Amino acid sequence: MNTAKERLLKIIDEIPEQEVDKILDFAEYLKVKREKKLSEDLTKASESSIDFWENDIDDEVWNDV
Repeated sequence: MNTAKERLLKIIDEIPEQEVDKILDFAEYLKVKREKKLSEDLTKASESSIDFWENDIDDEVWNDV
């Protein structure tokens, strides 16, 4: 099977070193973009769980602890 990753590695093997740097820059950009998206998703998830704890009953119970 000829996967996209295998095809990409073959292309990288065939091009001059100075062009490999361009591919590396783009790959690193995609990685940072993916990590930023994951971080944003985790932030949204944690913010939505805060609403669960924001209620008068829990506030009253924890005030006495």
